[in-house]
Amino acid sequence: MTTATLSDAANTTPANSPARVATASFIGTAIEFYDFYIYATAAALVIGPVFFPQTSGTAQMLSAFLTFGIAFLARPLGSALFGHFGDRIGRKSTLVASLLLMGASTTLIGVLPGYDTIGAWAPILLCLLRFGQGLGLGGEWGGAALLATENAPPGKRAWFGMFPQLGPSIGFLAANGLFLTLALCLSDEQFRAWGWRIPFLLSAALVMVGLYVRLKLEETPVFAKAMAQHERVKMPVLEAFGSHWRPIVLGALAMVVCYALFYISTVFSLSHGVGSLGYSRESFLGMLCFAVLFMAAATPLSAWLSDRYGRKPVLIVGCTLAILSGFAMQPLLTQGSTLSVTLFLSIELFLMGVTFAPMGALLPELFPTHVRYTGASAAYNLGGIVGASVAPFFAQKLVAMGGLSWVGGYVSVAAALSLLAVLCLKETRDDDLGAVR
Repeated sequence: MTTATLSDAANTTPANSPARVATASFIGTAIEFYDFYIYATAAALVIGPVFFPQTSGTAQMLSAFLTFGIAFLARPLGSALFGHFGDRIGRKSTLVASLLLMGASTTLIGVLPGYDTIGAWAPILLCLLRFGQGLGLGGEWGGAALLATENAPPGKRAWFGMFPQLGPSIGFLAANGLFLTLALCLSDEQFRAWGWRIPFLLSAALVMVGLYVRLKLEETPVFAKAMAQHERVKMPVLEAFGSHWRPIVLGALAMVVCYALFYISTVFSLSHGVGSLGYSRESFLGMLCFAVLFMAAATPLSAWLSDRYGRKPVLIVGCTLAILSGFAMQPLLTQGSTLSVTLFLSIELFLMGVTFAPMGALLPELFPTHVRYTGASAAYNLGGIVGASVAPFFAQKLVAMGGLSWVGGYVSVAAALSLLAVLCLKETRDDDLGAVR
């Protein structure tokens, strides 16, 4: 085929409607993060006793948080694996594969026998399935963000990129809402024996819905054009890390604040609230469900502002406020009142939405089309190693060493690290995705 013929083929590629793009990018990340968050909640409540019963209560909790961190170590590998095929074959088919892997791993956790049934095989298999969750999620976010931004009209990339960023809020709300319902309907014995498995098993039905939506998508016009012009490399991961290592590193560091805000205010705070502050599971989950509404509200607001004023100004303000929020952790959580705890959770999750929303556009804008899936996914998931993988584990250690003020310091340091990275990044609001080199 001639170049003209290939260009014509790209130009006649069926376009995805805005509604279809929004639905497909949103529903996939909502399901994927639902899967991820039900494990986070289970790790704070039940994974330790079920899979590590031979140790003390503190050791059970630390072991559960370590299995939680395994997925974050797998996510960069997932970004390399799915990024390779996403940049070589296309966004659509890769998104379907990542959703299937994540869903299968989550469902299998729901039927995995505990330590009392199969002994040491239980934690071993749990770690393997948790690794599979991380691989799937490592390829999910980048593809969803590219699906949104590469279909976005001029001047609205952050607004379109908001839809995959809304997925975590809804996924978290669904996960915690379901755990809250189970806490209200089941006794502690029933919940620990079998009730905690229900959210994992429901993942299979949700994945079928996501697959139905995504299989109806067309390839993004930006990628179709790049394919027509033979803009492909044999090993996108080598190209990305060889020629675009700086935006990967800076993008990863910019993401650290998002992870630290979220996982300290949810996973660690849930464990601390139930274990040390004396709240029941259902009470603290209810507060989290209320607080995550502020994250959902901040997401479209922050996306609109970053389209209007730029990615950097919004992120600079968000990171600065996040640094200050770390100092609020000790006084608000030490009081232990429902009002002060809910206020702290709401502040942290609101700031999570503020800093997270622009990333749906910023990270894809840092990379050219032929390595965009790999580069954006790598930056997103490498940030999780620093900001999230060990955050609950270290927070548990820090609170034992110096109290909640030390955990708040962890949040402030993470936010300061992201602020420095954002200051080093260029403004990308007006860049043409097809012209990024």
